[in-house]
Amino acid sequence: SIGPGLVVLIGVEENDQEADAEWLAQKTALMRIFSDSEGKMNLSVLDIQGEILAVSQFTLFAQTAIGNRPSFIRSARPEKAIPLYMKFIELLRVQHGLSVKTGEFGADMEVTIVNNGPVTITIDSKNRE
Repeated sequence: SIGPGLVVLIGVEENDQEADAEWLAQKTALMRIFSDSEGKMNLSVLDIQGEILAVSQFTLFAQTAIGNRPSFIRSARPEKAIPLYMKFIELLRVQHGLSVKTGEFGADMEVTIVNNGPVTITIDSKNRE
């Protein structure tokens, strides 16, 4: 359980690099998605002194175009994904001073998420929209 803050589901793609983790950590820490006193999404997780729960989620890259069983071929193998996942967490903690809790990489976990709003945002380091 975390206090006010974010649940971040992190998928690492086979072609991701350390620069992707760096960009994503910066974007996650500074994105203004929490309401200010006027109800506008104008505060970052840093501004509210919030926490982050970072959970690895290889299924984010599921390909579903063909057939009925998803393919996860775009997801990075653990030997590549774990170091990038850990780098992302380290950057949030060290560069941004955030409290970050984690799931266990590759484990079967039950994660309960309560969306406030609800607000769910997808951030892709390869498609920086």
